[in-house]
Amino acid sequence: MIVAIDGPAGAGKTTLARALAERLGYTYLDTGAMYRALTLVAMKEGIDPEDEEHLFERASSLSFRFEGTRLFVDDEDVTNEIRTRSVNNLVSVVCRHRKVRELMVSLQRQLAEKGGVVVEGRDIGTVVFPSAELKIYLDASLSERVKRRVKEFEKLGEDVGLEMVKQEIQERDRLDSTRDISPLKKACDAILLDNTNLSVDEEVAALERLIKPVAKREKV
Repeated sequence: MIVAIDGPAGAGKTTLARALAERLGYTYLDTGAMYRALTLVAMKEGIDPEDEEHLFERASSLSFRFEGTRLFVDDEDVTNEIRTRSVNNLVSVVCRHRKVRELMVSLQRQLAEKGGVVVEGRDIGTVVFPSAELKIYLDASLSERVKRRVKEFEKLGEDVGLEMVKQEIQERDRLDSTRDISPLKKACDAILLDNTNLSVDEEVAALERLIKPVAKREKV
């Protein structure tokens, strides 16, 4: 089966998706990381994030490969580089282009075509895998999402203030939810999970309870 996890920045999608995939023995697929990787390439090569044609051409030439929780682009491990603030602040611009999104969606479907995957992103349940057997919309309070993102930056050696990160997340939310192509929104058949006060183990346990009846139906 395919488990689709969507939600806003800092909701903990990556942590939950990784833990759940490991628990189930599924493949983990972070679609947002693919857009981040393209953003990183654009930054390094001086490609204008507003230049849809150039971004599309460059994305078409890239090779994306997931190995566990690591992402390789043209055999280069970019897992840590794509999590920096500079990438965070540009990725919403890069991923709003129609041609780029259509290409990425095609690649994401190819990566998950055999099933047995936990996929996370912002349009997984609505666009990429609208027929996913289980759809989760993961959310948390703004203050909690800010704290989590600050901790992520600190691990990367970036010293940032809470207020600055709060403003950046609010802007990211605005851009993601109002873009014309594949905006962030809860699929009508997705289950809302607020993890503001949940540990990762509690989240995984909650999803496992949801998965069991779905898995039984799939076997019938």
